[in-house]
Amino acid sequence: MGDYGHEPRFGVFPTPSADAFGHVMKVVEAADRGGLDLVGVQDHPYQRRFLDAWALMATVLARTERVRVFPDVAGLPLRPPAVLAKTAASLDVMSGGRFELGLGAGAFWEPIGAMGGPRRSRREAASALIEAVRVVRLMWSGERSVRFEGEHYRLAGVRPGPVPAHPIGVWLGVLGPRLLRETGRSADGWVPSSSYLPPEKLAEAHARIDDAAADAGRDPAEIRRIYNVFGTVTGGSSRGFLHGPVEQWTDELTGLAVEHGMDTFVFGAEGDDLRQFQLFTEEVAPTVRTAVAAHRAG
Repeated sequence: MGDYGHEPRFGVFPTPSADAFGHVMKVVEAADRGGLDLVGVQDHPYQRRFLDAWALMATVLARTERVRVFPDVAGLPLRPPAVLAKTAASLDVMSGGRFELGLGAGAFWEPIGAMGGPRRSRREAASALIEAVRVVRLMWSGERSVRFEGEHYRLAGVRPGPVPAHPIGVWLGVLGPRLLRETGRSADGWVPSSSYLPPEKLAEAHARIDDAAADAGRDPAEIRRIYNVFGTVTGGSSRGFLHGPVEQWTDELTGLAVEHGMDTFVFGAEGDDLRQFQLFTEEVAPTVRTAVAAHRAG
């Protein structure tokens, strides 16, 4: 683990609140104008206060010009992967190649069950996610028809399509050893959150991903490392990790890029404060890009 050499990327993670749709779009449109790279949208269909993630992502893509959009991450137990793959490909085609696919095994099993979804054990959820990646890729394959027979999902001669406008990245939002290894074997990216996996725990996870990638004959550097980060940009002294002035954010995100292997930072602001998103876009992201480039050059 260390620096995988990717150009750093930056994004925003607005809360998809149904009663704040206008504010969400202000955050998204400012990120697009400001030159950020990504918008991550959390997918919790059972959360009554949230907009449907896929309806929101379609709207975001329709009202922006350059930013890429991804579910951060899609809740697989309520999203059949063959249909999910078609929706993802459709959004990619309609947006000119600006969609990526974050996938998760599922959590919050009680509300998932209340909505009619399966209640899976940890092993079952992991197995279903591994199968889902294969199903999704088959549905994007452009083949005349495809078949798959799994424990949780099957395809029985379905005709896949449309083919995505660009090679959509499959990014797994996972933490357990088995799925970290699967990330190394088959995924294009890994999406942890700083609130669940702090920097001191990244090395072990990277090692599992990298070892599995090498065993599969892949270059570990092919796998993007996307970090959901939460904190506050302040004008005063530090109050801990990612709670401090722009200079602290620059140092910490630069360190995460060149020492801890993360290449993409998707920022969630407390209270979805528009000023916080502006500071991240206008001050933090440019200084981190410069600092990472300087470190690599010198």
